[in-house]
Amino acid sequence: MPRPSVLISGASVTGTTLAHWLGRYGFATTVVERFDQLREEGHNVDVRGAGREVLRRMGLEDAALAENTGETGTVFVDDDGAPIASFAASTDDTTGATAELEILRGRLAGLIHDTTTADTEYLFGDRIADLQDTADGVEVTFASGATRRFDLVLVAEGVNSRTRRFVSGAPARRYLGMYCAYLTIPRTAEDDDTWRWYNALGGRSVNLRPDNVGTTRALLNFLSDTRGIDQLDRDGQVTILRRVFADAGWAAPRVLAALDDAPFYFEDLAQVHLDRWSRGRVALAGDAAHCASPVSGMGTTLGVTGAYVLATEIARATRGDTVDHRAAFDRYEEILRPYVAKAQKLPPGVPGVANPRTRRGRALFRTALRVAASAPARKIGSLGGRYFTPPADDFVLPDVVTGRLASAAG
Repeated sequence: MPRPSVLISGASVTGTTLAHWLGRYGFATTVVERFDQLREEGHNVDVRGAGREVLRRMGLEDAALAENTGETGTVFVDDDGAPIASFAASTDDTTGATAELEILRGRLAGLIHDTTTADTEYLFGDRIADLQDTADGVEVTFASGATRRFDLVLVAEGVNSRTRRFVSGAPARRYLGMYCAYLTIPRTAEDDDTWRWYNALGGRSVNLRPDNVGTTRALLNFLSDTRGIDQLDRDGQVTILRRVFADAGWAAPRVLAALDDAPFYFEDLAQVHLDRWSRGRVALAGDAAHCASPVSGMGTTLGVTGAYVLATEIARATRGDTVDHRAAFDRYEEILRPYVAKAQKLPPGVPGVANPRTRRGRALFRTALRVAASAPARKIGSLGGRYFTPPADDFVLPDVVTGRLASAAG
């Protein structure tokens, strides 16, 4: 009996998770990735609650914990780098600014990818250029010129997905009014194993975080009502960053000096909101479908969890070599949408509240941090319960489908 074929666009954490579960369920999976190889870069991400449970079901939790960045907690610092308030890393699945499981995005994708190589075809250096959804499959034309037919196409791309247009032509992104630049810079003797967060005035912040590969991950964040800066070329982005952070203080000069050589990614923070995550035999997953933004603390958890739900519902809706894609995609949205809605509901004032523009605002924020870090507040978990604890465990995962395909599971 021929196996139903599925094309996954994007070798991201979400894409590789889809490949893992669909391969495990007996589908013929192909992943197309526009980069020439699996991307090892990426900053710290955390996997919490339901996402951790998915990793357990994949047999990868221990391997992911072994790749922990080593971050021991979050420390807010003043102009001289002296601590204002400190929060220890979590010791459970869900709570805290620093989660128990902090891992580099590229390394997590690599761990998942390595479980799929035996039964997944990877097409690196290519992408979907066009597709035609027909009565019996999806005819895909790749940028390379090759054409192939698949039973389903799943788009596991980022917030700026180009392939999303085949599902929805409506505007998808809701901007949050903050830009982030992510850099990898040399580690120095002054760096430690905490996430150090400094608030400059004018809605700016500088962050330094440890990794487990001998470098330091830096973030430059700033509030702005001007859109389109992320569309500038590298030189233009560097010019903006140097102008915005010229007088920011603390570690800003060190990070700006690294811009000449350091690889970096520049992002206009946004969420993705769509009325539908599928059209015909094509479905969206991860950030392409429902980006909650990095400030939600839920991006990777949603990507892993959503991929598991989508793959599982496809398997459950399959009989022999026939996939009832409408039933699978409808059930996928029915299960996942309430969870996504909670993840996308940011705490009041985020991201502005953590990036105050004025001296008064910064003073109030620092006072709140000191109170939250006090022993009585830690005991009742006041700040963690509202700002540092995303709704990652507020979800019940569907059961794994057993058997070769859903036809064997009943």
